[in-house]
This record gives sequence, structure tokens and C-alpha cells, in this order.
Amino acid sequence: MTVADIEAEARGPKISKSDLVRERLELAPRRRRRRTASLNAVADLIGSVEGLPTDLSARKKSYLRATGYGSQSGP
Repeated sequence: MTVADIEAEARGPKISKSDLVRERLELAPRRRRRRTASLNAVADLIGSVEGLPTDLSARKKSYLRATGYGSQSGP
């Protein structure tokens, strides 16, 4: 989060920048725990699907377009 982000966000609800930063710092450990719990829930699935392209995460949009996923005529 940059200073500009903090200033813009603090302007909305009209809270001080210090209060906003303090609030974010208090929430950070909870978010980290939640993310770790989510990753642990799916960790056994990572790499378990055979036959996918090795660069799928880098080129997901092109693969989805190629398969027609999300289009009216697609799967």
C-alpha cells in the first residue's frame, strides 16, 4: 500500500491516515492465517490433474479462450 493509496482511502470515510494504517496492521495477521488455512485445504490437490499444459498459470486467458470457456457456445 502506497502513501497515495492510504490518503485516498482515508478521504472516503474521513478517518485519519494513522487510524487507517493502524487498522490495516491489526488485520494483517488474520488475513495471513486465513490464506494459509485456504492453501492447506487444497494443498493435496496441487499438481494432481494430469494432462494440463505446464504454462497454464501464465497463459490461462488464452487457454480459456481456446477452449471456448465462458462463451455462449462453449462448454
